Amino acid sequence: PGCPLTWLTASMEIQVDVGDLLLPATVDLPTSPVRGPVAVLHGAEAGQQSFFCYLHLAQVLPAAGIAVQRYDRRPHVDDEDVPLDRQAGDAAAALNALRGHVGDVPIGLWGFSQGAWAAPLAAARHPEQVAFLILVSSCGVSPAKQMRFGTAQQLRRHGFAAADIAELNQLRAVVEEYLRGDGDRTAAQMVVDGYADRDWFSLGCIPQHLPEQPGTWCDMDFEPVPVFAQVSCPTHHQVTPRAREEEPAGLTSVVSAGPGSTSFRTKNPTRRRAGARAAWQAGWLARWHSLTGFIAFGRARR
Repeated sequence: PGCPLTWLTASMEIQVDVGDLLLPATVDLPTSPVRGPVAVLHGAEAGQQSFFCYLHLAQVLPAAGIAVQRYDRRPHVDDEDVPLDRQAGDAAAALNALRGHVGDVPIGLWGFSQGAWAAPLAAARHPEQVAFLILVSSCGVSPAKQMRFGTAQQLRRHGFAAADIAELNQLRAVVEEYLRGDGDRTAAQMVVDGYADRDWFSLGCIPQHLPEQPGTWCDMDFEPVPVFAQVSCPTHHQVTPRAREEEPAGLTSVVSAGPGSTSFRTKNPTRRRAGARAAWQAGWLARWHSLTGFIAFGRARR
């Protein structure tokens, strides 16, 4: 279609063709002309389009003229995370599907947590498709570094001592080596078993039983900064106070990485749950900033 489909008011059930699968999806369209649609990319533990945060986006953003596409992330295989590379490819396919329902308007990606790693990867690879990024709980370091720092913060927040955090770091080093494919499972599992009765163990995000095969976490050393250096579209980073505590590099490396991007930092004054808080911030951005001017400014800097 060559023009926005502005007369549709109900949600549309569609499918996203990602080559080997058809992923169920929903497009929520505004009653006003569509100005800046977004496709939602998922958090690690929030792969379904029915996740409350994505539903909240669909309720808030259409009132500002922004269509929202939600889709189910492709299923895990053998309980492994879907690789970021594949998630980025699926995001490009989702944008193709969304384009047919909104017409010739700028389309962006809204990435949450893990999705905030996949979204810039998609934008770097498909700059002609991605007009802007909104990244919630965006992280400027690798998943392994973030988990190392974040789990240590969890122990501190729950009152554990430095000696406990040192033990956690020793355990994580062994588990990470195995997940990279460099260690022996029997030896690594013995180390896990030796720490499993610690009071802090449940806060360490360590599986009590390691995968049968090594090398199962292919993205643990993914470095986002070089990817952001290739992103030229406007980029809005939204980080909650707790997320800032759980990421060692903050946003400094990310904000300075993209030579042609426009990055923002927001502080949310509410005390809502993290997912709802992130959705509220995206709604605030849509209501109080002219998305048309936001996109035009980024285009001018390219």
